[in-house]
Amino acid sequence: MTSVKVKFRPSAVSGKEGVVYYQVIKDRVVRQQKTSYRVYPSEWDPGRSSVAVPAAASDSRKDYLARVWQSVSDDLERLNAIVARCERHGCRYSAADVLAMFDARERSPLLFGFMRGVAARLETCGRVRTSEAYISALRSIMRFSGGCDMPIDDIDCGLMMSYEAWLRRRGVCPNTVSFYMRILRAVYNRAVERGLAAQRHPFRRVYTGVDKTVKRAVPLAAIRRMKTLDLASSPHLDFARDMFLFSFYTRGMSFVDMAYLRKKDVAGGMLAYRRRKTGRQLTVRWERCMREITSKYAPETRSTPYLLPLVKTGDDERRQYRNALCRVNNALKAIAPMVGLSMPLTMYCARHAWASIAKSKHIPLPVISEGMGHDSEQTTRIYLASLDTSVIDRANKLILDSL
Repeated sequence: MTSVKVKFRPSAVSGKEGVVYYQVIKDRVVRQQKTSYRVYPSEWDPGRSSVAVPAAASDSRKDYLARVWQSVSDDLERLNAIVARCERHGCRYSAADVLAMFDARERSPLLFGFMRGVAARLETCGRVRTSEAYISALRSIMRFSGGCDMPIDDIDCGLMMSYEAWLRRRGVCPNTVSFYMRILRAVYNRAVERGLAAQRHPFRRVYTGVDKTVKRAVPLAAIRRMKTLDLASSPHLDFARDMFLFSFYTRGMSFVDMAYLRKKDVAGGMLAYRRRKTGRQLTVRWERCMREITSKYAPETRSTPYLLPLVKTGDDERRQYRNALCRVNNALKAIAPMVGLSMPLTMYCARHAWASIAKSKHIPLPVISEGMGHDSEQTTRIYLASLDTSVIDRANKLILDSL
């Protein structure tokens, strides 16, 4: 008789996460296998030997614990399958043999569970946005397969070409196809590095590049019309318009950076913030048009440290930010026809608009790149390394004065 159980070992350090591990007993011999999953003692139910979700846990923590338990459940299913296979074949084996076969993965790990585990570890490391991207790609491949899991080692060129064709039939744009494929490729390569699958280069015949997107810059005339719209009777549209203009006023600041701006970031006539995407520090001269928007919403932010009423302290701030972005973008779609735009209007259009209008004002490309905080290309970073920020502020003032 062989038993497979999941256990929890608390940390020797108070307040630290403990480790989840597997225990296999065969002929009264006990062997253990430690996992990479970490939970706090309050998040473990010893009676049921399972992850417990505290009622006071944040939404992001609840999601993390759910993914951990799903991954643990997948591992337990695989361990029991190994035991069943050994029993069925009548071969002699030990508890150590079961864990050795589990480590060696006679059969490649299942994709869904493996991806959940990768996403959970990314979130634990603080890479929340990357973790969310992996979960998004996982949901897509699950829809493609009809919810039927598949061993990673079964992934080949034919399967990925079928998946690509399935995405395209559903109208998924090339860049989104590439987004999913690149994430799956990263997951596949991670499995190969760990010896869990053979490298067969299954992504060599599918699209993994970056396609040129449709221009989303809004003309200056449309922004002028947007600025003068009377939206007093539609507070949600008024708010969305103000958030779009604030982004435009601040050189195309991204919505996530706007959401986490703090009142203390404005000092000495300057707004200083660090881009969450790149970690780069940016400063913007604090203009009257920016102050008018923040003053308008000051009553709503009185009890928070934030400059804009997009997130509040105490709850899951990231979920609040995502919900706010969804609400604002939905409202902007309603505003678009009001200002004569046939294109979908989103917060990201404000960033494109600032760059496009700056270019039309003959502002040098290096100034535009620096003003928007671009530093992803090595040549751009070197070329813009010593640019004076006052040049950028004068460029921004020139644009704002045109409104």
